Amino acid sequence: MPTRICLLVSLLIAPLLSAGAETLSLESPGPRVSLLELYTSEGCSSCPPADRWMAKLRDDPRLWREVVPVAFHVDYWDYIGWRDRFASPAYGARQRDYARSGHVRTVYTPGFVLAGKEWRSWFVRPNLKVGEGVEIGKLRLSVDGQQANIAFTPSVSGSGELEVHVTMLGFDLQTEVRSGENGGRTLEHDFVVLGYRSLAMTRRDSTYTAAFSLPDVKVPSERKAIAAWVSLPGDPRPVQVVGGWLN
Repeated sequence: MPTRICLLVSLLIAPLLSAGAETLSLESPGPRVSLLELYTSEGCSSCPPADRWMAKLRDDPRLWREVVPVAFHVDYWDYIGWRDRFASPAYGARQRDYARSGHVRTVYTPGFVLAGKEWRSWFVRPNLKVGEGVEIGKLRLSVDGQQANIAFTPSVSGSGELEVHVTMLGFDLQTEVRSGENGGRTLEHDFVVLGYRSLAMTRRDSTYTAAFSLPDVKVPSERKAIAAWVSLPGDPRPVQVVGGWLN
Protein backbone atom coordinates (compact mmCIF):
# COMPACT_ATOMS: atom_id res chain seq x y z
CA MET A 1 0.00 0.00 0.00
CA PRO A 2 1.46 3.44 -0.93
CA THR A 3 2.72 5.51 1.98
CA ARG A 4 0.19 8.28 1.32
CA ILE A 5 -2.75 5.83 1.50
CA CYS A 6 -1.40 4.25 4.71
CA LEU A 7 -1.17 7.68 6.29
CA LEU A 8 -4.73 8.51 5.26
CA VAL A 9 -6.09 5.24 6.70
CA SER A 10 -4.22 5.86 9.97
CA LEU A 11 -5.67 9.34 10.27
CA LEU A 12 -9.19 8.00 9.72
CA ILE A 13 -8.91 5.09 12.13
CA ALA A 14 -7.08 6.82 14.98
CA PRO A 15 -10.05 8.95 16.17
CA LEU A 16 -12.30 5.87 16.18
CA LEU A 17 -9.84 3.90 18.28
CA SER A 18 -9.42 6.83 20.64
CA ALA A 19 -13.19 7.27 21.05
CA GLY A 20 -13.67 3.56 21.72
CA ALA A 21 -10.97 3.61 24.37
CA GLU A 22 -12.43 6.48 26.36
CA THR A 23 -13.31 5.75 29.96
CA LEU A 24 -16.83 6.66 31.07
CA SER A 25 -16.81 8.57 34.35
CA LEU A 26 -19.96 9.10 36.39
CA GLU A 27 -20.29 10.94 39.69
CA SER A 28 -23.24 11.47 41.98
CA PRO A 29 -23.81 14.81 43.70
CA GLY A 30 -23.07 15.03 47.41
CA PRO A 31 -26.74 14.93 48.52
CA ARG A 32 -28.43 11.52 48.53
CA VAL A 33 -29.74 10.38 45.14
CA SER A 34 -33.03 8.44 45.19
CA LEU A 35 -33.06 4.93 43.78
CA LEU A 36 -36.51 4.15 42.36
CA GLU A 37 -37.06 0.40 42.09
CA LEU A 38 -39.98 -1.10 40.20
CA TYR A 39 -40.76 -4.77 40.72
CA THR A 40 -42.69 -5.87 37.67
CA SER A 41 -43.50 -8.85 35.43
CA GLU A 42 -44.67 -9.50 31.89
CA GLY A 43 -47.00 -12.07 33.40
CA CYS A 44 -48.88 -9.45 35.45
CA SER A 45 -51.76 -7.59 33.76
CA SER A 46 -51.45 -4.69 36.23
CA CYS A 47 -47.79 -4.04 35.39
CA PRO A 48 -47.83 -2.43 31.90
CA PRO A 49 -49.19 0.92 33.21
CA ALA A 50 -46.36 1.05 35.74
CA ASP A 51 -43.82 0.19 33.04
CA ARG A 52 -45.17 2.99 30.81
CA TRP A 53 -45.07 5.49 33.66
CA MET A 54 -41.46 4.65 34.49
CA ALA A 55 -40.50 5.02 30.81
CA LYS A 56 -41.48 8.70 31.01
CA LEU A 57 -38.60 9.30 33.41
CA ARG A 58 -36.24 9.12 30.42
CA ASP A 59 -37.20 12.73 29.75
CA ASP A 60 -37.29 13.88 33.37
CA PRO A 61 -34.65 16.58 34.03
CA ARG A 62 -33.93 14.95 37.40
CA LEU A 63 -32.81 11.69 35.77
CA TRP A 64 -29.43 10.45 37.06
CA ARG A 65 -28.88 13.58 39.19
CA GLU A 66 -31.75 13.18 41.66
CA VAL A 67 -33.39 9.88 40.76
CA VAL A 68 -32.10 6.63 39.25
CA PRO A 69 -34.89 4.27 38.09
CA VAL A 70 -34.41 0.50 37.76
CA ALA A 71 -37.01 -2.11 36.79
CA PHE A 72 -36.51 -5.56 38.33
CA HIS A 73 -38.56 -8.22 36.53
CA VAL A 74 -39.50 -10.93 39.02
CA ASP A 75 -40.04 -14.58 38.14
CA TYR A 76 -42.78 -15.51 40.60
CA TRP A 77 -45.52 -14.93 38.00
CA ASP A 78 -43.89 -17.15 35.36
CA TYR A 79 -46.00 -20.13 36.41
CA ILE A 80 -49.31 -18.59 35.26
CA GLY A 81 -48.59 -19.01 31.56
CA TRP A 82 -45.81 -16.71 30.37
CA ARG A 83 -42.10 -16.85 31.16
CA ASP A 84 -40.67 -13.33 31.48
CA ARG A 85 -37.34 -13.30 29.61
CA PHE A 86 -36.03 -10.44 31.78
CA ALA A 87 -36.84 -12.11 35.09
CA SER A 88 -34.43 -13.58 37.63
CA PRO A 89 -34.96 -15.28 41.00
CA ALA A 90 -32.43 -12.82 42.44
CA TYR A 91 -34.77 -9.90 41.76
CA GLY A 92 -37.67 -11.44 43.62
CA ALA A 93 -35.27 -12.32 46.45
CA ARG A 94 -34.29 -8.65 46.70
CA GLN A 95 -37.95 -7.66 46.98
CA ARG A 96 -38.47 -10.27 49.70
CA ASP A 97 -35.47 -8.85 51.56
CA TYR A 98 -37.32 -5.53 51.68
CA ALA A 99 -40.39 -7.30 53.08
CA ARG A 100 -38.42 -9.25 55.69
CA SER A 101 -36.74 -6.07 56.90
CA GLY A 102 -40.11 -4.32 57.19
CA HIS A 103 -39.49 -1.66 54.53
CA VAL A 104 -42.38 -2.95 52.37
CA ARG A 105 -45.55 -4.50 53.73
CA THR A 106 -45.77 -7.40 51.30
CA VAL A 107 -44.42 -8.72 48.00
CA TYR A 108 -46.49 -7.77 44.95
CA THR A 109 -46.35 -6.34 41.43
CA PRO A 110 -46.22 -3.66 40.36
CA GLY A 111 -44.35 -2.65 43.47
CA PHE A 112 -42.33 0.54 43.85
CA VAL A 113 -39.57 1.19 46.36
CA LEU A 114 -38.30 4.77 46.54
CA ALA A 115 -35.07 5.47 48.41
CA GLY A 116 -35.45 2.21 50.34
CA LYS A 117 -39.10 2.72 51.32
CA GLU A 118 -42.33 1.38 49.88
CA TRP A 119 -43.94 3.96 47.57
CA ARG A 120 -47.65 3.27 47.17
CA SER A 121 -48.56 6.80 46.09
CA TRP A 122 -48.06 5.74 42.47
CA PHE A 123 -51.43 3.99 42.54
CA VAL A 124 -53.41 7.11 43.45
CA ARG A 125 -51.16 10.07 42.56
CA PRO A 126 -48.14 9.16 40.39
CA ASN A 127 -46.30 12.41 41.05
CA LEU A 128 -42.72 11.56 41.89
CA LYS A 129 -41.31 13.73 44.65
CA VAL A 130 -37.77 12.92 45.62
CA GLY A 131 -37.26 15.91 47.91
CA GLU A 132 -33.95 17.39 48.90
CA GLY A 133 -31.45 14.71 49.75
CA VAL A 134 -29.32 14.98 52.85
CA GLU A 135 -25.58 15.31 52.34
CA ILE A 136 -24.23 11.76 52.14
CA GLY A 137 -21.09 11.87 50.00
CA LYS A 138 -20.13 11.41 46.36
CA LEU A 139 -20.18 8.06 44.60
CA ARG A 140 -17.80 7.83 41.64
CA LEU A 141 -17.99 5.16 38.95
CA SER A 142 -15.62 4.67 36.01
CA VAL A 143 -16.20 2.17 33.21
CA ASP A 144 -13.53 1.08 30.74
CA GLY A 145 -14.83 -1.61 28.43
CA GLN A 146 -16.06 -4.45 30.63
CA GLN A 147 -14.09 -3.32 33.67
CA ALA A 148 -15.25 -0.82 36.26
CA ASN A 149 -14.07 0.89 39.41
CA ILE A 150 -16.21 2.55 42.06
CA ALA A 151 -15.30 4.74 45.02
CA PHE A 152 -17.40 6.24 47.80
CA THR A 153 -16.27 8.75 50.37
CA PRO A 154 -19.01 9.33 52.97
CA SER A 155 -19.58 12.85 54.22
CA VAL A 156 -19.43 11.46 57.74
CA SER A 157 -16.80 8.80 58.28
CA GLY A 158 -17.80 5.57 59.94
CA SER A 159 -16.33 2.18 60.75
CA GLY A 160 -18.90 -0.10 59.10
CA GLU A 161 -18.63 -2.23 55.98
CA LEU A 162 -20.29 -1.46 52.65
CA GLU A 163 -21.15 -3.40 49.53
CA VAL A 164 -21.83 -2.22 46.00
CA HIS A 165 -24.67 -3.29 43.71
CA VAL A 166 -24.36 -2.83 39.95
CA THR A 167 -27.07 -3.13 37.31
CA MET A 168 -26.98 -2.97 33.52
CA LEU A 169 -30.15 -1.32 32.19
CA GLY A 170 -31.81 -1.83 28.80
CA PHE A 171 -34.12 0.49 26.86
CA ASP A 172 -36.47 0.42 23.86
CA LEU A 173 -37.19 -3.25 24.46
CA GLN A 174 -40.33 -4.95 23.17
CA THR A 175 -41.92 -8.32 23.83
CA GLU A 176 -44.82 -9.92 21.98
CA VAL A 177 -46.52 -11.80 24.78
CA ARG A 178 -48.25 -14.90 23.46
CA SER A 179 -49.91 -16.28 26.61
CA GLY A 180 -50.75 -15.50 30.21
CA GLU A 181 -52.52 -12.40 31.54
CA ASN A 182 -50.95 -10.17 28.86
CA GLY A 183 -51.36 -12.65 26.01
CA GLY A 184 -51.75 -10.97 22.61
CA ARG A 185 -50.17 -7.69 23.75
CA THR A 186 -46.88 -6.10 22.75
CA LEU A 187 -45.17 -4.75 25.84
CA GLU A 188 -42.55 -1.99 25.80
CA HIS A 189 -39.90 -1.64 28.47
CA ASP A 190 -37.26 0.85 29.64
CA PHE A 191 -34.85 0.87 32.59
CA VAL A 192 -34.94 -2.94 32.56
CA VAL A 193 -32.33 -4.65 34.72
CA LEU A 194 -30.54 -6.95 32.26
CA GLY A 195 -27.63 -7.84 34.53
CA TYR A 196 -27.01 -7.51 38.26
CA ARG A 197 -24.21 -8.24 40.68
CA SER A 198 -23.08 -7.21 44.14
CA LEU A 199 -19.76 -7.42 45.93
CA ALA A 200 -18.01 -6.23 49.06
CA MET A 201 -16.07 -2.98 49.06
CA THR A 202 -12.62 -2.40 50.51
CA ARG A 203 -12.03 0.47 52.89
CA ARG A 204 -8.87 2.53 52.92
CA ASP A 205 -8.84 5.49 55.27
CA SER A 206 -12.26 7.13 54.72
CA THR A 207 -12.90 5.85 51.17
CA TYR A 208 -14.58 2.61 50.08
CA THR A 209 -13.58 1.13 46.73
CA ALA A 210 -14.19 -1.89 44.51
CA ALA A 211 -12.94 -3.05 41.11
CA PHE A 212 -15.06 -5.49 39.13
CA SER A 213 -16.23 -6.77 35.76
CA LEU A 214 -19.59 -5.53 34.55
CA PRO A 215 -22.51 -7.94 34.96
CA ASP A 216 -23.33 -10.21 32.06
CA VAL A 217 -26.33 -8.99 30.04
CA LYS A 218 -28.98 -11.67 29.54
CA VAL A 219 -30.85 -9.86 26.71
CA PRO A 220 -29.13 -7.58 24.17
CA SER A 221 -30.15 -3.92 24.06
CA GLU A 222 -28.91 -1.22 21.69
CA ARG A 223 -29.55 1.54 24.24
CA LYS A 224 -27.99 0.87 27.65
CA ALA A 225 -27.29 2.57 30.95
CA ILE A 226 -25.64 1.60 34.20
CA ALA A 227 -26.77 2.14 37.78
CA ALA A 228 -24.81 1.41 40.94
CA TRP A 229 -25.44 1.95 44.62
CA VAL A 230 -23.79 1.21 47.93
CA SER A 231 -25.54 -0.25 50.96
CA LEU A 232 -24.86 -1.86 54.29
CA PRO A 233 -24.39 -5.65 54.16
CA GLY A 234 -27.72 -7.40 54.64
CA ASP A 235 -29.70 -4.18 54.17
CA PRO A 236 -31.25 -3.61 50.71
CA ARG A 237 -31.71 0.14 51.26
CA PRO A 238 -29.32 2.25 49.18
CA VAL A 239 -26.95 4.66 50.89
CA GLN A 240 -25.90 6.52 47.74
CA VAL A 241 -26.61 5.97 44.05
CA VAL A 242 -24.99 6.85 40.73
CA GLY A 243 -26.18 6.17 37.18
CA GLY A 244 -25.87 7.29 33.60
CA TRP A 245 -26.01 6.36 29.94
CA LEU A 246 -23.51 3.91 28.50
CA ASN A 247 -24.36 4.83 24.91
